[in-house]
Amino acid sequence: MTPAKTYKDLLVWQSAHRFVMEVYSVTQSFPKEEQFGLTSQLRRAAVSVPSNIVEGFGRWSNSEKLRFYNIAESSLHEADYQLYLASELKFANTRNALSIAEETKRLLAAFIKSIRPKDAK
Repeated sequence: MTPAKTYKDLLVWQSAHRFVMEVYSVTQSFPKEEQFGLTSQLRRAAVSVPSNIVEGFGRWSNSEKLRFYNIAESSLHEADYQLYLASELKFANTRNALSIAEETKRLLAAFIKSIRPKDAK
């Protein structure tokens, strides 16, 4: 496998970016009174995922990289719940966004595993 030259070469970043685009699309239909509530919170959590992947990509040490990739993972879990909530509140159909989130979770977990020292859990 050829090493990534830029963060845009990373499959995990590509998936995370698709996730952000889907979240922005889904949140357009949220009620206007949620603009500074769930809409804003969900968008921030979603944007945090690829942003932290990019920041980790730019770090030199694996421990620093892993710190940012873990933040991306945490933000993804946060957004996952917020999408669930939006669905429960019947703000929008979040099925596609949740599907992309699951794909991104799998890719991110594998990416982290490839960097983490073999003796770490």
